[in-house]
Amino acid sequence: MLPLIEAFLNGISIGSVLLIAALGLAIVFGLMGVINLAHGELMMLGAYTTFVVQNLFKPLGEPWFNFYIFVAIPAAFIVAAIAGIILERGVIRFLYGRPLETLLATWGVSLILRQLVRSVNWSMTIGLIIFSVMFFGAMWFLSRQQNWQQIRTKFLSITLPLSSAIAIIAGILINNSGNQALTKPWFSARSVDVTAPSWLRGGIPLGGFQFPMTRVFIIVLTILCILAVYWFLNASDWGLKIRAVTQNRTMSSCLGIPTATVDALTFALGSGLAGIAGVAISLIGSVSPNTGQNYIVDTFMVVVVGGVGNLLGSIIAALAIGIVTYIVGSGSLSLVLMSQDSLTPIIEIINFFATTSMAKVLVFVIIIAFLQIKPSGIFPQKGRTAEL
Repeated sequence: MLPLIEAFLNGISIGSVLLIAALGLAIVFGLMGVINLAHGELMMLGAYTTFVVQNLFKPLGEPWFNFYIFVAIPAAFIVAAIAGIILERGVIRFLYGRPLETLLATWGVSLILRQLVRSVNWSMTIGLIIFSVMFFGAMWFLSRQQNWQQIRTKFLSITLPLSSAIAIIAGILINNSGNQALTKPWFSARSVDVTAPSWLRGGIPLGGFQFPMTRVFIIVLTILCILAVYWFLNASDWGLKIRAVTQNRTMSSCLGIPTATVDALTFALGSGLAGIAGVAISLIGSVSPNTGQNYIVDTFMVVVVGGVGNLLGSIIAALAIGIVTYIVGSGSLSLVLMSQDSLTPIIEIINFFATTSMAKVLVFVIIIAFLQIKPSGIFPQKGRTAEL
């Protein structure tokens, strides 16, 4: 039974990663009805933020390097939350109530973010800063004028192409300057590795194996995120406002709740949780521009199987998917059953799925069969929210 126990614990750690990612997606998809295919790229931004923070702490040496993870977690949350606010304010707010359009728009954003990470350098950053200062600075100044609504269209038609042209010209001039420090990509398409602090490199002895400290840390981080999200949504003022807007947007607006601000805050919270999931991902594998794509399908499965917008359902679904995937994919289940001759046909079937990719296929099949019985997930929505 020892291999099965080891696989069970590893499955819980994988389920914990899925759960952190699914928490953010459950908020965005479950509470706002937005199909955000860029959620994986927000996780990727959190993973790269961890890599950057690690490199900033490396020159400090011990013992400061051992504490970089406690800076990386809030930093990843902030970076991903800011990216989420920009995405919501720039794209999503025009598409509420149109899930197919949000799917296509966020898919395009995911492609842009992946290419941005591959190509970003100082010349591109300087160009973006120039554009932001010129365009948004002018918008901030003119929006305070009384005739802003009358001149808004003319402002956009003049300032947007002018700011873009100046930023592009500045970027081209920097690229042609021959300065390698300004034109070299920061990350490129190659994978990068995050080194765990020394206190996370060992393991906890359990019988005949060691359970890695990184996985213990991920499980603890997941529990803390669950408690924080539960408290925020059920005990804080803004959490109550989010729930009110989710149940009845029109009535909430009539009662004075700033629905636009609530939308931005909700998207920022879900995106920030994706950034924290990126921190967890960076501790168990390499980080690349395609990192988020390895988790986005699984996180959507967690939200759908658990019941859209249901926290407890997401917890059960994430742990179940993680445990089944690892136990079957690692071959641990077949090792346990090998001593039973009467189970030979079943063992052969299990061995057929005893790879990571085939284990995911089996999980897909199980989920499809489950959704035939309970199409709304483990805990379906009830009342007015379900009717909407």
